[in-house]
Order: sequence, then C-alpha cells, then structure tokens
Amino acid sequence: MRTLFFASLLFLTQFSMEMKAQDTIIPLWPEDKIPNRIETDEKEIHKRNGILRISKVQEPTIEVYLPAQSNATGQAMLIFPGGGYHILAYDWEGTDIAKFLNGKGIAGIVVKYRLPTSKSVTEKHNVPLIDGQRAIRLVRSKAKEFNIDPDKIGIMGFSAGGHAASTLGTHFNEKVYEGQDTVDAFSARPDFMALIYPVITFTQVEKHSGSQKALLGENPDSELERHFSNELQVTSETPRTLLIHAMDDTGVPVENSLLFFKALKDKGVSATLHVYPEGGHGFSLARKDPHLRGWTERLFEWMETRD
Repeated sequence: MRTLFFASLLFLTQFSMEMKAQDTIIPLWPEDKIPNRIETDEKEIHKRNGILRISKVQEPTIEVYLPAQSNATGQAMLIFPGGGYHILAYDWEGTDIAKFLNGKGIAGIVVKYRLPTSKSVTEKHNVPLIDGQRAIRLVRSKAKEFNIDPDKIGIMGFSAGGHAASTLGTHFNEKVYEGQDTVDAFSARPDFMALIYPVITFTQVEKHSGSQKALLGENPDSELERHFSNELQVTSETPRTLLIHAMDDTGVPVENSLLFFKALKDKGVSATLHVYPEGGHGFSLARKDPHLRGWTERLFEWMETRD
C-alpha cells in the first residue's frame, strides 16, 4: 500500500509538472526595460466573440506549449497571430496552433507582440520586429530548459502575423534595439519559416492596405514602404520557407505569397509553395474543410526535411 501511495504521488507530481509545462507565460523583457515603450493610461484589451482578440498589447510575452518528452522532436515553432496589426487573433491563429503542433512533438510558442496601433509605443513600425527578435532570442536562450534544439527553432505567421514573421526572417540582423541582458547575445535568425496567407508587400497593388496603414502610418515614404516589403529584403541568408495560400483569398491576395516565393527562388533559398483553389482568408487549421486542412500535413512533411 505504501509503495502504491508513493507511486501514485510520483505520477501526480510528474503529471502536474507536465501540465504546467504545457502552458507557461513568460514576459519578453525584464521588468521596466521594454524598448520603445512610454507610460500611458492605455490598457490591454481582451475580447472574446468566438475568437479571442487581443489589442493594445502592453506587456509582450511568449506563451509556451511543450509536448510530452516522450514525443518531443526537439523542434520549436514561434507563432505570430494575425489581425491586421490592430488585434491579435490569439487563439485562432495562436494557442490553437501551438496545441496542434504539440500533437506532433513540436513545441508551440505563441508570441504576444506589441502592435503599432498602441499609443504606448514609439517608432511604431519597428515594434513588432523588436518583439520578434527578442522572442526568438529568449527561446534560444531557454533551449535546454524547454528540451528543444537551438538549431531547430522556426517561426510561423498568419496574415499580418505572416508579415511580422517574414520581417523577422528578412531583418533578423538589423539592430532595432539596445541589448538589455545576456538573452540579447543569442541569434535572432529563425532556422525556418512557415507563412500562412501572409501579408508580404507594401509596394504592389496586391498589398494589404489596412496592415500597411497600421504599421507605417497614413502616408509613408517610399523608402519605408520598400523596407517593409519583404519580397525586396530576401537574401541568401533568409531561412528556408513554406508558403500556404488560397487562390480565392480576397483579404490578402495570393500574389503576396507568389512574390515572396519568387524572391526566395531568385536568391537560391529553399522554398515550398502550396496554393489551394478555395479557402478564402483566415482559415487557420481549416478543421471543417477536408481538402484545405491537409495543409497541416504538408507543414509536417516539410518540417521533417532539413536542407
């Protein structure tokens, strides 16, 4: 009986630790050391109407979902939810994705990044990149703790989150903030990128005007537009990339993915593109569409292949 009691206690302790590891929220920055932040009376807003929408982010975080150790591949994916740079579709394109990745042994890490539409930020166009660089550095600094390989850390972005992710993937070496601690000594380069119906360009007619206005303002100069048109920023150092898009997407036209795919090809970067004839915009995991939901299997197949 005593042996059974201690065995049960050990199981419950391990189970509790496993559950705790499944959902851990970590601030991106040391307290009172958040770059490009000013004190205001603005409050972070969480609204749920089918989807959890977060706006006016005040404290950027990562929310970490770790797979069972017995199933862990050592891979991690940082997830950037979309929302036009106005809100974050935090569960639909964030925590739901992280939990789904866990089923395949992949650590899913949701980035709650600051938005340029907040009045608590300065140099608004740089803030998503600042938080993105810090997020991947923070995860890499905790690779041992999270049981992940520091050379298998990728990023995934949906819609405007795809713009945030592709900006990180093309501007990872750009110095946009002063180092705060030892975390900032780690590389901000992702090892791979998955971009799902992403916003990419701000210079072509197929641009998403809402995201551009939110990030760059009402009348940005052409240099700033080009700087954040990520098809123009691809180099041979850009990480290998998977692109997923629907041809009938009227929110963010498929040309965004086509432009980025061609730019990757022209620079000799490994790129994979899947275009579905139907699906529209914002389909996330597409659980109710037996054809479209196959994109997740394409993702896992692609992640299993390493150049």
